[in-house]
Amino acid sequence: MTATLNQIRRPIEGNIEEFNAFVRKNFSEEEGTLVGDMLEYVLSARGKGLRPIVVMLAAGATSPIGNFGKRTMLAAMLVEMIHVASLIHDDVIDESNLRRGKASVNARWQSRNAVIVGDYILARNMSIGLQSGQYDLLNHIIGAMSVLCEGELIQSDHASKLDTSRENYLDIIYKKTASLFAVAASVGALSVGASAEKIEAMRTFGKMLGMAFQIVDDILDFVPNNNTGKPASNDLRERKITLPLIEVLERASEEEKAEILHHLPLCAESDESVAFIQAKVVEYNGVALARESVRAYLQRAMSALSVCEESDFRTSLLALCEYVVERDR
Repeated sequence: MTATLNQIRRPIEGNIEEFNAFVRKNFSEEEGTLVGDMLEYVLSARGKGLRPIVVMLAAGATSPIGNFGKRTMLAAMLVEMIHVASLIHDDVIDESNLRRGKASVNARWQSRNAVIVGDYILARNMSIGLQSGQYDLLNHIIGAMSVLCEGELIQSDHASKLDTSRENYLDIIYKKTASLFAVAASVGALSVGASAEKIEAMRTFGKMLGMAFQIVDDILDFVPNNNTGKPASNDLRERKITLPLIEVLERASEEEKAEILHHLPLCAESDESVAFIQAKVVEYNGVALARESVRAYLQRAMSALSVCEESDFRTSLLALCEYVVERDR
């Protein structure tokens, strides 16, 4: 039976409460001000907090003393708030009105203000990092921001041209998702003074976990009545070619491929075009084929954990891999 997220978090249960208090202490403003209200809304809708969980579990799994402290909390916050800001910007770019079933920041306060508060979070995050004097952690993390931006630009370019190949897709999901998971796991190890070998192994773990995580996210877009908080077929309506559809395009005849690519730009306005492509994904088992890739990435993630000694932290990281496969949101 797959572990629940609550079970996965058990080794760091007390630390998560401490972490949430630490974030609120650093990212709160006077109640009733626009910035204060927006930050409160953003923090209350952070979701599962997988990236800080990965930071803390990785720290515990690689720590020479089997525990971690304030440096790890700082690292977890720096990673999480980069992710939070990127989601705000993503919703503006995608003109999305929902985030985890709630109104997105741009829907509630308009895109202009959403962009500004996303920038504010990034600036404040880097300022806190600099003031802490933990320059090794900050240096390890800061490159993730440019990689995330590059991934968004590449995705936008290929979506406009309808030419996303498997190679393009894997590059995009590494930059937009897996790169930050890789940073989360490796900075967790760095924060506790782990060896270079363990830091690199945790980077591999995070990368492979992140690749699998994003593919599952893209699979869920093809599942009617999913629990993601976003409408099904959102990617199709935004002209995004993800792995389930790539599996189809690689196997379809030239005539079928041309027909699919004819329908894709129509999906924004046409439910019939969405249904046509959905049917093709079912016909060619696109979702099942994409899940094979998920399992392959997670096998590599679990193999990377062989450098860690047996511990509750390592057990939770292994369970997190199973959770990613089975998740429905």
